[in-house]
Amino acid sequence: MSVVDLLAERAPLRYLAKVETSLADADPAGIDLHLALYVCYELHYRGFRGVDSGWEWNPGLIYLRSQLEDLFLSDVRRQVGEIGEVSALEELEKLCVEPVNGDGPSYYLRDEGTWEQMREYFTHRSLYHLKEGDPHAWAIPRLTGQAKASFVAVEFDEFGAGKGTRLHQQLFADLMEAAGLDATYLSYLNHVSAEALAVVNLMSMFGLHRRLRGCAVGHFAATEVTSPPGSRRMVQALERMGAPIECRAFYAEHVEADAVHEQVVRTDVVGDLVSREPDLDADVVFGIRAFDLVENRLADHLMRSWRAGESSLRREID
Repeated sequence: MSVVDLLAERAPLRYLAKVETSLADADPAGIDLHLALYVCYELHYRGFRGVDSGWEWNPGLIYLRSQLEDLFLSDVRRQVGEIGEVSALEELEKLCVEPVNGDGPSYYLRDEGTWEQMREYFTHRSLYHLKEGDPHAWAIPRLTGQAKASFVAVEFDEFGAGKGTRLHQQLFADLMEAAGLDATYLSYLNHVSAEALAVVNLMSMFGLHRRLRGCAVGHFAATEVTSPPGSRRMVQALERMGAPIECRAFYAEHVEADAVHEQVVRTDVVGDLVSREPDLDADVVFGIRAFDLVENRLADHLMRSWRAGESSLRREID
């Protein structure tokens, strides 16, 4: 039985009723696994209209989710490989060096991409940006001291510094509407690729497990450090295309805000965390490299599709 079909029912009252399914041939990077995992995680965010809220912590569904997570995490660990002797701060230094002439989506969109490809990019990214800040926020209660204070300071900006209209989630909703897309939360869940779902699933998995708190901090740090240059290229791409101001405003906000966040995250979040809990250093490095892995998978999917003259989405958008 699929997870989606299961959630149409009421959550069982029997405490230990397992949710069984065959995962023997499941592709850890495939659409079936990542859509099922995304749906399981969404029960911890805003849920789904008409779905029994009892499913959120139903032990049978959690049992299935843990199996999906094990497949996904094992695949990511295998792809990342051995961590080696590098420290978290050294790993972050590597992220600060970007090629002048790259070949990823932001470079392509800046130099030659079309408006329709840009709208596809918005669609893929909507799964994260319409909940931006939420997945990483799970890490806050797992931190202490300066790391916690600085983490919250960065998240405060992500959540609009107290102004609802400045929430980064709201800024992206404004972007979607200006681009003629549906800004409704999860409206494109069945349109995006497995690679786009995996990007969000990774941060949800890291955030929801205390044992993975170091990975969550590494992912958070990588997100903040890599955001300004990529966002700058997106602003340039949107200017070239003559895109609406609301589209440019979202990325312009990230150029400015995340440049400040970069220093705070490196010194006061990661630096403080690994000084307090040095055993988490390798986990932070893994979180950084796992971020890079899933982002590169999405980038490769987009570029393969666009270079072939094909849509990168599973379903057409209006």
